Amino acid sequence: MGMPPAPPCILGGPVTFAFEPHPSPVPANEREARLVDPGFGRVFTDHMAILHWSEAEGWHDGRITQRVPLTMDPASSVLHYAQEIFEGLKAYRLEDGGLALFRPEANARRLQESARRLAMPELPEDLFLESVEQLVLAERDWMPTLEGGSLYLRPFMIASEAFLGVKPSAEYLYMVLASSVGAYWKGGARAVSLWVSHDYTRAAPGGTGAAKCGGNYATSLIAQQEAIRRGCDQVVFLDAAERRWIEELGGMNIFFVFDDGSIQTPPLTGTILPGITRDSILRLARDEGLVVREEPYAIEQWRADAASGRLVESFACGTAAVVTPIGRVAGPDYEFTIGSGATGQTTARFLDRLSAIQRGRIADPYGWLRRIG
Repeated sequence: MGMPPAPPCILGGPVTFAFEPHPSPVPANEREARLVDPGFGRVFTDHMAILHWSEAEGWHDGRITQRVPLTMDPASSVLHYAQEIFEGLKAYRLEDGGLALFRPEANARRLQESARRLAMPELPEDLFLESVEQLVLAERDWMPTLEGGSLYLRPFMIASEAFLGVKPSAEYLYMVLASSVGAYWKGGARAVSLWVSHDYTRAAPGGTGAAKCGGNYATSLIAQQEAIRRGCDQVVFLDAAERRWIEELGGMNIFFVFDDGSIQTPPLTGTILPGITRDSILRLARDEGLVVREEPYAIEQWRADAASGRLVESFACGTAAVVTPIGRVAGPDYEFTIGSGATGQTTARFLDRLSAIQRGRIADPYGWLRRIG
């Protein structure tokens, strides 16, 4: 893959991540200028984590090294057969100045589940955790200080064997990138509008809907383009079999809040990504004593409940934006507003509480924060 040979592991143990400092990192003044308004996913740090796997050696050659372009053989399997999986998580600066990851163990397990689905080797949890922890510690100066700032981490694995043939690759490359990010929505959370796709579906039973692989996102882009053309911010998908059951957005799970205080979200039946933010909200809601249902919800129900006032809020959730209120929904021959069309009380409460736990502003009774420095 064009990377220089790794030095011997120096931290002990069978596999670890040796540190190779960048020979010419971004100067401090330039780094600070980039962190004033980093946006999302465009400002990258100096280093990355890298780890190799082969049938002969297993996991080996772990390094924290300079982020450089990869040199790939044009026959690399990922370019032809799309064996690729990834994760997304954040590191936060806490109120006391320390650093912490939010539920990284859950990301490690989900990466393993994605690997099984795509016939890829499973990365042990301890190696996943060490890769993200060591990278964050190496890049702590890239943590933005602006409100809502964090380090977004992108672990991913690709098939790197050079061959043309439909079979699992015999070689893989695992890497972690770090990106300095601000709040996903400038000016704070805002109510977004959704386009309901009746022409395209995200996943089907038996497919890769529950895996976090690039192909799922690639197939959602044409529907997202349609949403933008229709004047909406995001797309929401229906099930592939009946085209009536709400599943998820292009990159976020979805919740519904009713006038009796109960909440509902589509069940995990294999076609929906099991979001870690989704799981966290379910835990918070149940501990508040709310009635929580993981049940199918049809588009016609959504329209009728919004019209009658039974549905008072809807929101989407995911690592990048955390919690995002939904204000307006449109389809080919319909349009409706949810509640007042603005952020509702329940949505705001979940956003505030989850963000406060992530940043150490309130107690973490669940052990979700993994402190690393």
